Amino acid sequence: MKKFITVSITLASIALLLLLFIFSGLFNPSALSPHSNFTKWAINTTLDKSIERRAKKIEAPNLSDSSLINEGFQHYNEMCVLCHSAPGINESEIAKGLYPGAPNLYEYASQMDPKETFWVIKNGIKMTGMPAFGPTHTDQNIWAITAFIIQKLGKMTPEQYKMLQNKYIERTIEDHD
Repeated sequence: MKKFITVSITLASIALLLLLFIFSGLFNPSALSPHSNFTKWAINTTLDKSIERRAKKIEAPNLSDSSLINEGFQHYNEMCVLCHSAPGINESEIAKGLYPGAPNLYEYASQMDPKETFWVIKNGIKMTGMPAFGPTHTDQNIWAITAFIIQKLGKMTPEQYKMLQNKYIERTIEDHD
């Protein structure tokens, strides 16, 4: 019984301290104020383990299909490059103001898991600026973005990315004529 009372008092004290902190206004929510190392570790570990768990049951299609990759480029170039950049493309003003910063995906593409990448694109990540594209894009569209990132983005030179951008612009102009 004594253990139960001790544990209960300890938990109540922790809850009270947490509430005091929440209502104190001491937390600095500014994107210019970085997290402590412990907070970064806690957030990143929680995020990594949570995404890993949710992505386990996802079935990935054939990501080497060139039409899927080309479609993925179009979506990436329209929606992702602003925050995640691309080979030869400087970080945008929006990306510079994000905290945590959006990773330059072309630097990490070879290390990314397709199922986890799909899950993140579809569902977004709370409090990071990463939107959920599931409400506005089909799974096919999201797999296309995933295929482009995983299969192509990390292997591209700035010249190759620019060439794809130019081809995309030409097609877009032709479609509107």
